[in-house]
Amino acid sequence: MTAIELKTVLIRRISEINDVAFLKAIKTILDSKTDKEILALNAKQREEIVASQKEIEEGLFIEHDELNKEVSTWLNAK
Repeated sequence: MTAIELKTVLIRRISEINDVAFLKAIKTILDSKTDKEILALNAKQREEIVASQKEIEEGLFIEHDELNKEVSTWLNAK
């Protein structure tokens, strides 16, 4: 059975269930296996993300490898 066929069967079977507790249990299982997690951000967090994206667009960042070189140089200088 393909993934699409299995999904179709599950959707049909779930739509026939009227037991709220059982449906909540299924939802709990599905929530734990979902690839996408929605984060609730406050206004300050959203502002920081927008500001960071703008800095990246303006080239105001340093590549990870370059930062490692700078830190290594700094550590060796002490």
